Amino acid sequence: MLPIAINSDMKALWPEAVLGCIQCKVKVKESPAELLEEIEGVGKELQSKIVKVPDIPKRKKIADTRSAYKAFGKEPSRYRNSAEAMCRRIVQGKGLYKINNVVECNNLFSIRTGYSLGAYDVKKIDGSVLWTVAQEGAHYQGIGKDQINVEFLPVFVDTQGPFGNPTSDSTRTRITEKTEEILMVIFGFSGTEGMKMDILDLVKLLETYCEAHDIETKIIE
Repeated sequence: MLPIAINSDMKALWPEAVLGCIQCKVKVKESPAELLEEIEGVGKELQSKIVKVPDIPKRKKIADTRSAYKAFGKEPSRYRNSAEAMCRRIVQGKGLYKINNVVECNNLFSIRTGYSLGAYDVKKIDGSVLWTVAQEGAHYQGIGKDQINVEFLPVFVDTQGPFGNPTSDSTRTRITEKTEEILMVIFGFSGTEGMKMDILDLVKLLETYCEAHDIETKIIE
């Protein structure tokens, strides 16, 4: 697995910060109907349980992510984590964008659990990875967006600079049809409890829908 570490200053600000990491080879393709049906089913369940948008931030994992953002100096309502943003779309009846099977597995697990995730093309990551709070003025090209202000967000950084965080990932390391090996990460802000089982559940999704093999997993705290 790629060398990944959490910055000590970030841990001092939020001791419960933890990463659930999966590195594996996959086959990237259009999502099968079964995967899309699973996403639709979880979406309907969310709509039945969460009637009002203001109730979304009360979900445990989302609430912890928002609290961590505040500790790092970022306003969580202006820079919503991806799990919260997707749940909002679902509760509002907008649905989720369809990209590919890897991204859809990412999204399914995220809306099901409340965790925000990151998915990256291993070949596009340069050197070791550090999870740290971005410095003032930090930014990168977001997927489907303009330059994203990532200052004070908990970002992944390699030798080329920041490339991913729980709000939005960069175009540099995104998953495409040419991707052969991925790093998929659960951004945790609630400690390690349950993380081992969460990783196993995510691995099952990748095996079922993405032909995942040569799988390595690791919890980093």
